[in-house]
Amino acid sequence: MTFTDLHQQDSPLLLPNAWDVASALAFAEAGFPAIGTTSFGVAAASGSPDGGRASKDATLALAHKLRALPAYVSVDIEDGYSDDPEQVAAYAASLGAAGVNIEDSSAEELIDPAAHAAKIAAVKDREPHLFVNARVDTYWLGQRATVEETVERARSYVAAGADGVFVPGAADPVVLRQLTDAVTAPVNVLAHPTLTLAELADLGVRRVSTGSLPYRAAVDAAVRTATGLRDGGSPPSATSYAVMQDRLVRYDREQGTRDPAERPRP
Repeated sequence: MTFTDLHQQDSPLLLPNAWDVASALAFAEAGFPAIGTTSFGVAAASGSPDGGRASKDATLALAHKLRALPAYVSVDIEDGYSDDPEQVAAYAASLGAAGVNIEDSSAEELIDPAAHAAKIAAVKDREPHLFVNARVDTYWLGQRATVEETVERARSYVAAGADGVFVPGAADPVVLRQLTDAVTAPVNVLAHPTLTLAELADLGVRRVSTGSLPYRAAVDAAVRTATGLRDGGSPPSATSYAVMQDRLVRYDREQGTRDPAERPRP
């Protein structure tokens, strides 16, 4: 089953977002056929706030490390880290990933949809088989957050070659149904506490991303572990050192031996 096929099943593709090799390996071992990266997690892990193109180098390095993963990898590349469509295309091509996620905002402001469409077209021209997930940030930023504006942007990105459309921040069932009815490409949303995967499937959603939630939950769990011990509690259960070390040893060995042709492709 190709990465594109994973967006055409009865249940939406649940894409967990990793921030480093260890988290990606854990998701792969849990049976996820595809894994995304999170620009927030990647940036935060290196001490930088999200956005502002701060995660460019770290994201590229992580994407290269994840090439040995036995799963499809979709990389969050913010706005493509450039205003120049050709530079965005060159960066996307250098990742060696099955897909990319590109947002239509920079510095917390929506950009001209024609400029974003040009980036998508350049990426698809250079890498036709790369799954381009075009992110529409109307609802995420609360700017021009209407169904009409969102659909207009989404349709222009699909016309430019986008394979999917991501609308983070949209969670109202009425809005989601209108979006999925109006957009021909698979619609992607963020996981939301009020909607199950089954309910999202009924609304026509084809992909659900966890975003930075696993990273933030992991940090919370780390703090709970430390404060629990400080306050007289017992250590919580966790994957053993030996198991996690074995994953990394096998991954390290496979990085150098696995034929790139055997790795999952779009």
